Amino acid sequence: MRAVFRSLRVRNMRLFTAGQITKLVGVWMLFIAQDWLVLDLTDNSATALGLVTALQFTPVLLLTLYGGKLADRFDKQKLLVLCNCVFAVLALGLGVLIATHLVVLWHVYAFAAAVGMTSAIETPTRQAFWSELVEPELLPNALSLGSATFNVARLVGPAIAGVLIAWIGTGPVILVTGVMAILAVLLQLRIRPADLLRKPPGNVAARDARVIDGLRYVWGRPDLVLVMTLVLVLGLMAFNFQLTLAVLAKTVFHTGAEAFGLITSALAAGALCGALVAALRRNRPSVYAVLLSAILFATFETVLGFAPTFWLAIVLAVPTGFFMIYFAQAANQRVQLGVDPQFRGRVMALHVLVFFGTTPVGAPLIGWIAEEYGARASIWLGGLASLACTLVVALVQLRRSHATVLLHLRPRPHLHVTEPGSDGSPALELRMPATVR
Repeated sequence: MRAVFRSLRVRNMRLFTAGQITKLVGVWMLFIAQDWLVLDLTDNSATALGLVTALQFTPVLLLTLYGGKLADRFDKQKLLVLCNCVFAVLALGLGVLIATHLVVLWHVYAFAAAVGMTSAIETPTRQAFWSELVEPELLPNALSLGSATFNVARLVGPAIAGVLIAWIGTGPVILVTGVMAILAVLLQLRIRPADLLRKPPGNVAARDARVIDGLRYVWGRPDLVLVMTLVLVLGLMAFNFQLTLAVLAKTVFHTGAEAFGLITSALAAGALCGALVAALRRNRPSVYAVLLSAILFATFETVLGFAPTFWLAIVLAVPTGFFMIYFAQAANQRVQLGVDPQFRGRVMALHVLVFFGTTPVGAPLIGWIAEEYGARASIWLGGLASLACTLVVALVQLRRSHATVLLHLRPRPHLHVTEPGSDGSPALELRMPATVR
């Protein structure tokens, strides 16, 4: 356990992590309350829920690359404080509208779009800020703990929200999330700028942080292009649980908000385990670790879509969540640990863009599938499409690298992949489950 949490020995890392847990628990409480509110306002319309999700993520398409530029130009700590203050104001405003019974559907649409604009600036800035908190040798662990923080929030937030919505209603729950964002700001303000690992304070000129230069940098790196291709496909088709699980719980299993929170928490519990396992990694993950975790994630999601009972769906949600976050974290680490520092903000902005920016396209599509063919189909079709695309990418990688793949059944089942080195000797071995030497 000391190895898992070793980066928390750094004071700034502890403060930032505590702030992230506080804020993100509130974010997930808000998402659950928002989704439940939309279903109540629209008589369980999956299409309306998909539209709200799309509005929330559309600004990612428009502003994330610009957010990465801002992260490379300005003080990341100050940008994060500003974004969290805006989020707090938005949450408090929507909470008041709900509590006073003045809320209508277009208010939720406008709120979702405004939160999306804030997130488009905050997310790439936060992703790039981890490298300023700890030494390079602690960065893989810090990134994994950042992911674990996200999943602790996703585990705790929906469970709390499900209980509180049934007890006090959606309005007060959203008001609580605004207060939690304010607490996160107070913790972030305690971070010592003098202890951050960055260049001397001073803004970077706009000409030295152009978006086009970041795009050219990524295009010239095939290793980054492959990872972002996978992230694009799975982000489009597989990462829609915010939508699909709500519809599955309410329309297929005919359960309430508490059960919706339970299945979401089961997914997050598996994701938390995946993040903690990833925290043990000390080096940049191989491309095959990314590919294998993507294949397993897509496979378990496909099986989850066919779950005949609510409790079996909860059981299957655990390994689905595990490989979901293991893939996401492996992809994130492969990008973060392979990029030059001066491009980190813009590259991470592109990573966020291809991950979350597909949601405005994927969410309405998945919502339409759920409404026309059922919630189960929206899950297993997404998993099956992701699996097929990942297998194609894996075949391209194996062919391009002239790799050899062997499946051994003894002494235990494992996959063995070797790439010829410059001298003809094996350069890499991969064993199931994703152990790389």
